Amino acid sequence: MTEKKKRKQHYVNNPDFLAAMIIFRNAVIEAKENNRERPRVPHYVGECLMKIAVHLSHKPNFSGYTYKEDMISDGIENCLLYIDNFDPEKSSNPFAYFTQIIYYAFLRRIAKEKKVMYTRLKYTEESFALNMNNTTQHGDTSNYSPPSKVNEWSNEYVDNFIEQFEETVRKKK
Repeated sequence: MTEKKKRKQHYVNNPDFLAAMIIFRNAVIEAKENNRERPRVPHYVGECLMKIAVHLSHKPNFSGYTYKEDMISDGIENCLLYIDNFDPEKSSNPFAYFTQIIYYAFLRRIAKEKKVMYTRLKYTEESFALNMNNTTQHGDTSNYSPPSKVNEWSNEYVDNFIEQFEETVRKKK
């Protein structure tokens, strides 16, 4: 006996999403022509954008970050910024369009967070070096403790992170 595999349901129905985007786009165009207030993004469209962002954040290349909520909100914010650029005459796939926007928003957030982490680590490293220099100059070694295995691993991680970040910056220039 073979069991029928259940067909995986898509979390966003692309034809319905496209129809909602067309209706919204027409409402925006009509509001501009009649000098009326721009209509709000429909609830269904917002729900689709949220589902796309959340599901994309569960992908293996984005799943391990602690700032996942920031990534999701950046993605949704970018979608809302560029929602008027979606043209149904050029593409009938709003799912792919918005997934791409969210994907690149995630990458920008990761780069931003790495830069913040680099700044913190570099500052900590320089602060530690300055404190060690001051302590040894004054002959006070009472607060000094030899490095443990955990500290060695942490220092190695920090050094590698800083080195990789600086190398990436050098390559970009």
